[in-house]
Amino acid sequence: MTDEPQPELRWAPLEPKPSNRGRVWLIVGLVVAVLVIVGVLLFFLLPRGETPTPGASGSPSPSASASTSPSPSPSPTQTETPQPTAEPAPTMTPITTPPPVADPSVDAFRGQVQGWLDDALTGLQIVSESSGQDATEVIESLQADAQRLGESAPPSSIESAWGSALSEYDQALSSLHSDAAAGMQPSVDSARSAANQLRGLVGL
Repeated sequence: MTDEPQPELRWAPLEPKPSNRGRVWLIVGLVVAVLVIVGVLLFFLLPRGETPTPGASGSPSPSASASTSPSPSPSPTQTETPQPTAEPAPTMTPITTPPPVADPSVDAFRGQVQGWLDDALTGLQIVSESSGQDATEVIESLQADAQRLGESAPPSSIESAWGSALSEYDQALSSLHSDAAAGMQPSVDSARSAANQLRGLVGL
């Protein structure tokens, strides 16, 4: 043994270990915050069983479909080809001929044309007593009445004679109109004769 003095041993308090409690609470807080965020996202993104509001699209939003797991694609189904429907055969519309026009009696035809034939004699008398523009206006009125007479269907018993006399009367009125327009004194003899022939055919 040496005679060197030995160091004295003394009890000293140990240094306290650094506390990890703050770090633990920080980690716990971060985990809780992450869980809250995930819960909020799932609440808004997952489809809910509520009925959609009017006007809302029935298909889920793109974000919701992205967050959920992809569903297996349905197996392809065969689409039925629509068979063409047979069109009904066009039905032929029967062609109906109009019924023949009833042949009027002479008495009925006389009642139809008497007014114009009476005006013919009166008008021709006025034309024989006038000239120039006054005569022209009356003759034009008589020509309009003659056209109405031509549009009336006469009885078949006098049809031929009526057409011939009416044509003669119309030509006489045209000649009168030319003479009156030229300032000449018109002669109404041929026109009056044709008018009286028409009147005789219907019994006037």
